[in-house]
Amino acid sequence: MGSTPAELPCEDVADNRSGVGGGISDVYGEDLATLDQLVTPWVTSVASGYSLMRDPRYNKGLAFTDKERDAHYLTGLLPPVVISQEVQERKLMHNLRQYTVPLQRYMALMDLQERNERLFYKLLIDNVEELLPVVYTPTVGEACQKYGSIFRKPQGLYISLNEKGKILEVLKNWPQRGIQVIVVTDGERILGLGDLGCQGMGIPVGKLSLYTALGGIRPSACLPITIDVGTNNQKLLDDEFYIGLKQRRATGQEYAEFLHEFMCAVKQNYGEKVLVQFEDFANHNAFDLLSKYMDTHLVFNDDIQGTASVVLAGLIAAQKVLGKSLSDHTFLFLGAGEAGTGIAELIALKISKETGAPIEETRKKIWLVDSKGLIVSSRKESLQHFKQPWAHEYEPVKDLIGAVNAIKPTVLIGTSGVGQTFTKEVVEAMATNNEKPLILALSNPTSQAECTAEQAYTWTKGRAIFGSGSPFDPVEYDGKTYLPGQANNCYIFPGLGLGLIMSGAIRVRDDMLLAACK
Repeated sequence: MGSTPAELPCEDVADNRSGVGGGISDVYGEDLATLDQLVTPWVTSVASGYSLMRDPRYNKGLAFTDKERDAHYLTGLLPPVVISQEVQERKLMHNLRQYTVPLQRYMALMDLQERNERLFYKLLIDNVEELLPVVYTPTVGEACQKYGSIFRKPQGLYISLNEKGKILEVLKNWPQRGIQVIVVTDGERILGLGDLGCQGMGIPVGKLSLYTALGGIRPSACLPITIDVGTNNQKLLDDEFYIGLKQRRATGQEYAEFLHEFMCAVKQNYGEKVLVQFEDFANHNAFDLLSKYMDTHLVFNDDIQGTASVVLAGLIAAQKVLGKSLSDHTFLFLGAGEAGTGIAELIALKISKETGAPIEETRKKIWLVDSKGLIVSSRKESLQHFKQPWAHEYEPVKDLIGAVNAIKPTVLIGTSGVGQTFTKEVVEAMATNNEKPLILALSNPTSQAECTAEQAYTWTKGRAIFGSGSPFDPVEYDGKTYLPGQANNCYIFPGLGLGLIMSGAIRVRDDMLLAACK
């Protein structure tokens, strides 16, 4: 006859809290688990302590206590000292600060993420200002350029044209099932660096580390994906260390069918509520994918909507200094790609909501300059569809300085991806026309910024309100210290993603973006 609960030895019930386990001693401490003592899966623990130490999700390094080392078969596999996570953190920050080359810091952090995930995120959360430029812009750009040379261990999923027809099977190869956020790129327009093909994986990996560090989303719920449809970068095609398909990019119907299979497989495997964030797709594909899937999937394009949201948030904040409303401004953009037109559309929508004017009217306060000059109605026939709403009645103007002198904008926004295009002449013209010119040089990485913070403050004699995409150090001018603002998407997308997940949303709407800006 089996024992009833009343007949069990008292010590089992009292000492081991084993009511759930049917009277079996709580050898591995599952019933006593706390946040401080992460209990590892029973099968992993029993199988081998050695393999446990090589699983970054559960490895704690020298922070395993003597009791944990006994329970998880780790005794003898580590030196005898027990070092707390706080001491580990101090040691690693000391080591990171010894590196003079940012890419070395990036590689050291990626190594840490691959062996001790908890410590990596503890480090990133506690030292976010210092480490953000390492795991994100600008250093991540250099890492992508050299990804083939520094590649050690795959992070995320690589889905290439070779997997056409079986993308769902590939998704099922990923060990985690409860995925809530996917960041996906095809590597065609990485930051301001162009087509980096399969090496663009550094971007989804970096973005998702910020979803965890800044948004609090579990690492196991995040999945970085690179879609490899080839590359048109001849330098990569000739590089023996390149890790992607060595062929020209698929385009047209072949590309559309492949991406459609991917989007259907994602929804089938992870459900209606998985957030898919498109990252660093080329302009034409970015707009097409967003418009095609925004009504059927939970999708968000960080380059169009994320950039727009954080810039609008900056503009709203700047009004407190200027004492104006958005509708009082005239906006001029250098760059009419996905970032430029995305920001312009969200500004027009915000002004429309504030004033009640139709969006067709509020767009008229916003002007864009592309590589051929000011976008005006006489050019409408030759313009791509996403530029056409911005073609206003005006005579042609060939360059930026001409546009600044003609339009006399109060806000100048750079999304061109080309460095040093806000020349001294352009910035001085802005200062001549405005008491406090608002200048946003948003292109990444730092080398591609339209102007530096020092140039903006110096050329306007300290009157500019300045923001940039990548971080700039404080600037000393005329005895005063100026702190440049950073209009970076990391202030928006982790929180927006968290909100979408928590609310159980199945679509992203413009009102959500406006709420995030506010």
